Amino acid sequence: MDYLVVDMTHGGLVIASELAKLPETRVYAWDIYGTLKEPIIKEYSAKGLKFVDETYFEISEELTVVSPVHCNLNRHVDMTHHDAVKLILKNKINVPVVEVTGVKGKTSVVWILKEILCHKKPLVLSSLGVEVFDGVEWIRLKENISITPASIIEAWKLAENYDIGVCIFETSLGGTGLAEVGVLTNIAENYSIAANSNNASQAKAQIFKSKLVACDLESFNNYFTEFEEKTNTFGISSNSIIQPNLTAINIEYGFDKTDFDLELINLKTINGILVEGVLKLSTFAPAPIHINNVLAAVSASLMLGVSRERITRGLTQFKGLKGRTTIREYDGVRVVEEINPGLNVTAVAEAIKMMEDLEDVTVIFGGKYGVTCEEIDEKSVSSVLNSLNDIIQLILVDELGNNVNNLLKRNSYYCADLEEAVNYAVKMNSSNILIVYRSNYSDVEKR
Repeated sequence: MDYLVVDMTHGGLVIASELAKLPETRVYAWDIYGTLKEPIIKEYSAKGLKFVDETYFEISEELTVVSPVHCNLNRHVDMTHHDAVKLILKNKINVPVVEVTGVKGKTSVVWILKEILCHKKPLVLSSLGVEVFDGVEWIRLKENISITPASIIEAWKLAENYDIGVCIFETSLGGTGLAEVGVLTNIAENYSIAANSNNASQAKAQIFKSKLVACDLESFNNYFTEFEEKTNTFGISSNSIIQPNLTAINIEYGFDKTDFDLELINLKTINGILVEGVLKLSTFAPAPIHINNVLAAVSASLMLGVSRERITRGLTQFKGLKGRTTIREYDGVRVVEEINPGLNVTAVAEAIKMMEDLEDVTVIFGGKYGVTCEEIDEKSVSSVLNSLNDIIQLILVDELGNNVNNLLKRNSYYCADLEEAVNYAVKMNSSNILIVYRSNYSDVEKR
């Protein structure tokens, strides 16, 4: 079979190289964004790949076209990159797989699952790197890895000398179909992709190629009701007529830990058993968005058949994720950090909501451009900041803060540096500082 793999920038080179190893296969590679350097092209040409341009793409009809879901082509696509990863790995991975996708909360859900499933010696791929647990300690196999589907291939190869009992993969824009359990955290923003020819909900619908899926109730009702037979829904107690399979009730929020009850109704599992009952849980979850992440991880764990005792124990071990609501003290002041390269308007609004009932609050907002493919909507985020209570101080920082400052209709103070902003907030006698900053947390730690 002949394949044309499109987009070498977002994992296509890995996919093309692996497809070329299949018997009686020829693989053509189109570097659509022109990012490959000549030495790389020569290296992979020597391994059998044939690099072509759009001219070849237009005249060649007898090809299986493999393209990422976010790429807008004028020709029918036979396989997404996600599909190709399944083709490559379906006979190699012999342990249960959990894939996690969604607009927000993916990395947090993966890290909660790490704690719950550590007894199974997981292989973990997330936006923070590739790790394995050897039964004693976590071993970092690689940092600075993307969550494109091709990274699953790389993660599996990196772990070939380890005894793996389960795989937990964070995956962008959908799932590969390798998973026993897929998790869709939410469609917090249904942003456009592929030159406005597609959107997030359509792309992430690929997660429903998993055998079973855990999906937040609101997203399911809005976009995915056709997949009802293979889906368990989760959510926080509401007045909705339709109740999810997992519902968080009796929630007592706290910055250190939150206690709540989990009501289970007809939860489907991979072994065909329906689970019901009530679980009392306690974990780090200071706001509703964190509860939703916990529900996603607990859903997946129950669907895999993990015991309630293991789930309860794992949640007590979870203390949050750096940058995704990190709480620390600085000069006697509580500092809540939301530092995330994928920060969007919804995340900003949720973070601010978490601070509403506290006194002497200062919000520090800003960050960098170019840390992810999608940039933040400045006009929308300025509306969120304009709605802040007047008694809350607002400090804007860095290039993002500088641009938003021009759109604001309320008082604010600008600092060029994040550390300067924190010191200014302390100087202004703030008791609680919320930092909402668009960046990689590892970069901010160097400050």
